[in-house]
Amino acid sequence: MSVDAPPTPTAGLGLQRVSGPSALGGGPRRFFDLLWLMSVTEFKRVYFGTVLGYLWSLIRPLLLFSVLLLVFTKVFHVGGTLVEHYPVMLLMGIVLFTFFQEATSNSVTSVVAQEGVVRKTQFPRLVIPLATVLTATFNLLLNLIVVLIFVLAFGVSPVWTWLLFPIALLFLFALTGAVAMALSVLYVRFRDVAIIWTVVAQVLLYVTPILYPVNAFNNPTYERLLMINPLAVIFSSIRIWVLHEADAPTPVHSAGGWLGLLPAAAIFLGTLAYGAWIFRREAPRIAEEL
Repeated sequence: MSVDAPPTPTAGLGLQRVSGPSALGGGPRRFFDLLWLMSVTEFKRVYFGTVLGYLWSLIRPLLLFSVLLLVFTKVFHVGGTLVEHYPVMLLMGIVLFTFFQEATSNSVTSVVAQEGVVRKTQFPRLVIPLATVLTATFNLLLNLIVVLIFVLAFGVSPVWTWLLFPIALLFLFALTGAVAMALSVLYVRFRDVAIIWTVVAQVLLYVTPILYPVNAFNNPTYERLLMINPLAVIFSSIRIWVLHEADAPTPVHSAGGWLGLLPAAAIFLGTLAYGAWIFRREAPRIAEEL
């Protein structure tokens, strides 16, 4: 029997449409079992059949880091007095943004790529985009081990604020998951989403303080505009907590006070709400749209 059955006659009511499986259909245990299975399977499929394996996941951000470090330190002279440990800030930012970009970009076509499964089985739809996020998380956790070695090698001493780093990661995971959910179902209807998101992700790279510190412009207006971006708040917080630079501006300072962070908080919460709402609404109709 097809998941999304055609309209069926009901006494006195005419034709009634039978909805397909919901986003979380099948119970929480089945949901998490399928999520883990799909993520591990995808991770093995991507890396275990290659010569270098997981190292491919590390080579890309390291190559990008090497090029950008050369350009921004030798050509534009970023770092030095502005950021004491600029190479550490740059590498950590690239690794974290690569996770966000990889997870969201792969999620765009994830549901369409699983068309056979979606059409023929009682399958919790939410597993598909979240599996792309979890697979990217595997890469991120392994890459963070390399980042940690790099951090210690550059003389950054561990401090208690490192304990706050997982909190920043949780916010990043939540934002990434919400964006992935929205993109995956919007692409089912609108195939332009893939092209649009490629451009948006590239723009986000440059409006997030990764290649430069938030105070690089020496202009309070620009700093406040940057802090509208939730990713900028997260990445700036990580810089403070991990590098513990005494003269580095906090997100609150860059935003001009706590009220200045309200737009970023509104965008963050709005993205989470929209991602959950649009996926829940569209999940039962996915097979029909495909």
